Amino acid sequence: MMERSLTSTRGLTVRIRPLVALSVAALSAVLLAGCAGSAPQSTPTASETGAASDLCAVAVPEGDVAASVSVSGEVGELPTVEFEAPLEFTSAERVVAVEGDGTQIADGDYVTYALAVYDAATGEQLQAGGFDGEPIPPQPITIGSGPDAYFGCATEGSRLVVATPESQSGGALVYVIDVLEVTPADAWCAATEPGDVFPTVEYSADGIPTITIPEGEAPEGVQLEVLEEGDGATVEPGDTVTVNYTGVKWSDGSVFDSSYERGEPAQFSTTGVVAGFQRALEGQTVGSKILVSMSPTCGYGEAGSSEHELAGETLVFALEIVEVTEQ
Repeated sequence: MMERSLTSTRGLTVRIRPLVALSVAALSAVLLAGCAGSAPQSTPTASETGAASDLCAVAVPEGDVAASVSVSGEVGELPTVEFEAPLEFTSAERVVAVEGDGTQIADGDYVTYALAVYDAATGEQLQAGGFDGEPIPPQPITIGSGPDAYFGCATEGSRLVVATPESQSGGALVYVIDVLEVTPADAWCAATEPGDVFPTVEYSADGIPTITIPEGEAPEGVQLEVLEEGDGATVEPGDTVTVNYTGVKWSDGSVFDSSYERGEPAQFSTTGVVAGFQRALEGQTVGSKILVSMSPTCGYGEAGSSEHELAGETLVFALEIVEVTEQ
């Protein structure tokens, strides 16, 4: 089914290296438990005036415990962290240890970051990743998602210290988070015209597409070619679309999913699929036929970032927009 193969879940959106996977999962779980009801869940949207201030409002409050943590070293490098263990506190606290002068995070923006996690009871470093030029793959920071309370409306170049108390998820922890890069939601995986190396597609007499992968390196990001422009309604963000499609892997050209093979089109919301597929749909018209390639970051993440079988794969889709229902 389309939803199982293309739907973007929180586990897939949080594209992290195995080294810190448990830490980020715990981060989300703790905040979802501690901040439940603080804000409605939302999906990534383009940055707007006021969106950053909303994130400011949901950030974990400052506190003396977080402020007592001494952090030294350059942002982007593994920090030296010192505090008097055990730290005793009953609610989450946050402090901006270093305030960057870059772009401020707004609702839906994608953030590239580094993360180090420490045991608040012993001071032991538990996990670290994303430092020294190997950042953790970006994740969207949306109001109500959990990590929004950690990142808040921090600016690019900032270093954050967050202390979370003991809970059912585990012991008390101290997080040091470096905000390395902020990409506006509407710029993330934005579609561009095809380059010199791009697949081709041929349709059978029955309208079934066959995709051919060229020799050469797969392109980065999302590249899109409108094969045939329809004259129907325009697909807007959040609309429900009915689509026929065939998807192949760039690595070997094999088909991994096809509504044509199942004999019926798929239906889903544009905000319920991976970023690259979403970009291929929104702004297009009903009746259009489209060929799109998406690198792993815009699909199911880099290799090792999740257990999904398509992680690390550049994907290519030939799709036809059959129908659209407004949000």
